[in-house]
Amino acid sequence: MRRLPSLNALRVFEVAARTGSYADAAAQLGVTHGAVSRQIAALESWLGQRLFTKDGRRMVATPMARIFAAEVGLSFDRLAVAAEACGRPGARRILRVSAPTSFAMRWLIPRLNRYHADHPHVEVAVTTVSTVFEELRGGVDVAIRRGAAREHAWPQHRVVPVLDDVDTLIMSPALFAHRPILKPADIEGHTLLASETRAGDWADWLEAAGLQHLAGHPRQIFDHFFVTRQAVEDGLGVGIGPLPMLEIDIANGRLMTPLPDIRVPRTGYVAIIPRHADAGDLFTGFVDWLVGETRGSTGANSGGA
Repeated sequence: MRRLPSLNALRVFEVAARTGSYADAAAQLGVTHGAVSRQIAALESWLGQRLFTKDGRRMVATPMARIFAAEVGLSFDRLAVAAEACGRPGARRILRVSAPTSFAMRWLIPRLNRYHADHPHVEVAVTTVSTVFEELRGGVDVAIRRGAAREHAWPQHRVVPVLDDVDTLIMSPALFAHRPILKPADIEGHTLLASETRAGDWADWLEAAGLQHLAGHPRQIFDHFFVTRQAVEDGLGVGIGPLPMLEIDIANGRLMTPLPDIRVPRTGYVAIIPRHADAGDLFTGFVDWLVGETRGSTGANSGGA
C-alpha cells in the first residue's frame, strides 16, 4: 500500500498554491473558504510542516510548498492523461492552453477555427498570463512562453520552438494618410506609443533606424501591448509591434508597417509540454499544429509603404 495524503487535500492545496488565494481556490472548487483551510491544515498535519504563511490578510505558499505544488500539478496532469486514454474514444476532450495575452488574442485564437475544423472532438480552452516569462503552473496541458528551446529552463517538460518574433514600426492607415512616414526621420512629431510589457522596443528600433537622438523623446506608455496595439489602430500615435502577431491586422487593413525593412529580432515563443506526454498524444499533436501554422504563414506585408 502506498502511503499517500488525501487526494482531495492535494487537489485543494494545488489550486490554492496556483491561484495564490484561499478565496480564489474556494471559488474555483465550488467549496467554502473554511473547507479549503481545513483541507490544507490536514495536509500540513500529514506532512509535518507549514505550507502557507500569513501575509496581511492573505495566505502565501512557502518556497517548498510552491515546488511541491508544481509536482502535484504534474501528477494530476498525468492522471488526467491516463484517464483520457482509458476513456470513451469518441468523448469530447478538453485541451488546456496557457499563453501570453497578446499572443492568444492576436495569433492563436484567430487560427483556432482551423484546428477545430480538423479536430471536432477537441475543445481548446485558452487561459492567458500577463507576462511571457510567467512561471509554469499546474492545470494546463500546453504552455506558450517567450524563450529559447533550452530544456533546462523548464525541468520535466519538453520545449518546442513555435514562433520567431521580430519588431517593426506600426501605425494606422488613416494616420499614414494624414501624416505619412516614408523615411525614419518622418517619425519626428508623431506620438510614440509604448508598452510596459515590452520595455526597450523603442530604444532598439530607434537604434536600428539610426535615430538614437530621439531615444529621450516623450512616450505615451500603456501597461500591455494589446492596449498599445488598439491605441495605434485608433490613430493615437505610432508604435513598435511584433510582426508575427500582427499579420491578420495588416492583411485586413487595420494596421500597416510604414518602414518594413527596419526590423529588430526578438526572442521567439516556445511550446512547453510535460515530458510524460505520449508522442501520439493530444498535447504533442496540438504543438505540431502550432508549428505547422507558423510554417504556413506568408508573413506580414507593409500594407502601403
